[in-house]
Amino acid sequence: MIRRRFCSALALILALAGLAGCASVPESSPVQVLREVSDGEGGTLPAGPVEGSNPLDLVRDFVFASGSSAAEHGSARRFLAPDAVEWDDAASLTVLDGQFDTVPAAGAQDPNSGVTTIRIRGTAVGRLSSSGAFEPEQATFQQDVTVVRRNGQWRISNVPAGVVVPLSIFRDNYRQVRTWFVDPVRRLAVADLRYVPSVPARAQPARALELLLAGPSEALLDAAVSQFPPGAQLRSNAVVGSDGALIVDLTGIGDLDEPARRLLAAQVVLTLSEVNVSRVRLLVDGEPLLSGTPELTREDVAALSAEVQPGADVPGVVVAGGRVRQLDGPQPSAPLPGPVGNGAYDVESAATTGDGQRLAAVVRMGGRRALLVGGGPGGAVSPVSLDAATMTRPSWTPTGGEVWTVLDGAVVARVLVDGTGPARTGQVNADQLTALGPIRDLRLSRDGMRVVAVVGGALYTAAVARRIDGEVAIRNIHRLRPDDLGEVVAADWRSAESIVAITRGTDMLVGQVSVDGLSVQQVLGNNLTPPLTAIAAAANRPLLVTDQTGVWSFAGGDQAAWRQVLGGAPDAVPLYPG
Repeated sequence: MIRRRFCSALALILALAGLAGCASVPESSPVQVLREVSDGEGGTLPAGPVEGSNPLDLVRDFVFASGSSAAEHGSARRFLAPDAVEWDDAASLTVLDGQFDTVPAAGAQDPNSGVTTIRIRGTAVGRLSSSGAFEPEQATFQQDVTVVRRNGQWRISNVPAGVVVPLSIFRDNYRQVRTWFVDPVRRLAVADLRYVPSVPARAQPARALELLLAGPSEALLDAAVSQFPPGAQLRSNAVVGSDGALIVDLTGIGDLDEPARRLLAAQVVLTLSEVNVSRVRLLVDGEPLLSGTPELTREDVAALSAEVQPGADVPGVVVAGGRVRQLDGPQPSAPLPGPVGNGAYDVESAATTGDGQRLAAVVRMGGRRALLVGGGPGGAVSPVSLDAATMTRPSWTPTGGEVWTVLDGAVVARVLVDGTGPARTGQVNADQLTALGPIRDLRLSRDGMRVVAVVGGALYTAAVARRIDGEVAIRNIHRLRPDDLGEVVAADWRSAESIVAITRGTDMLVGQVSVDGLSVQQVLGNNLTPPLTAIAAAANRPLLVTDQTGVWSFAGGDQAAWRQVLGGAPDAVPLYPG
């Protein structure tokens, strides 16, 4: 979002100096002008009000025009009467889902009087924070706007602070980017979703750097950290050199060791790659941040990304009939060798690590549940000192050093498996989550920074906060799309930014939701037999669900229907590694 008058004045100064954007530039630092980040598309403002518009259409067109943030929402301001010149467009940005209405407000004056009140009515899905992060909150929305007739034309004379934008218009005018921060335990870069105005594109690198310097969003607060010290800033505006590399000159970095400098470089380069910057000349006080490596590309820092996906050679498996079975391969549905597949245990659910080297299984023992941990499929397993009437399916951290499950819907347990001795158990502080109701499903994201949980039939995401003293807590909880999803049964991570959930509804049996709740998309479900009971997902792999007839697979693309991969198994629980 473009800041208030201060930011506009600063942008004007920078523009007069041949610069772009609203970056933080110290007054005492020299500004080096080489050439702009991209060739100048200034962004043509959408059309203003249509002559002769009635009050309802005028307000509706105003809402659509509010999607463009250019020139302090200059297009939307064309709809305002002089009385509304102080409209505070920077106060907030609310996103409406799909259809919205403009109707006369209750008790509104007759339009023949020359003044009336129009109500904007719809469903809000959330708001864009000042940090450029989307914060989900689906709720009924209404806002009243006063409209007056001046010189024969209707104009808005009073509008509440903030901007209201339909989701489709928001998508047209804002670009999703990932800013990158640091997992303090694994010391790897993790992504944090943000949104920046699409126009002008030349300002996007400056805005991305501004968000990066400001630190993680509320969603990852206390979970991710930044290698930028509090006093770090741009020494000069980021500009493109004559060789095409973006020059980013920082100051206030302090005394960072080489690993910390490399992580900082990864934060900058990965973030700028989101806005089409392919090469970065990263400097500190005019000197290369990394000695001997003045210029960096995404490939140079890719190894520092925490994004982990199951290896292509690690197969998915399924638990059915109390045994862990193959899901594909030369003998689909054949039980795996070893105790989890030969009937020695009555297995209810299971999960392997991303590399397939370890397995955890929840087994039934009378009316209780126990957790077994051991080698990969076919290997020996040992019981862990956990006992409960119910346990959720296991979920592994990306290192394979911890496996999580929920006991009796109320206690989030983690089991430490470090290979140096017997597995050790510990708890996760999940008080904020359990206060919402019983936890029916919980999955760690494959970068280890978040969980998705089904609590009391609702879908939630939260951050995994780890402290130096070893405490682990679930924080920053957000509910995703309650009106669209209804009662949720189970969920899994499709990617670090995408979740797939199954529901008890009929309108949306399977839905894909962005991690921040901005978007929800119905997945084809025309040949499934509800109710659905289990789901498995992973990047670049088909979705797997269990219905009343067995396990089905859907890869999307040109596939017109789900394909059954295991029949006669309504109790099956499919799983991908992780």
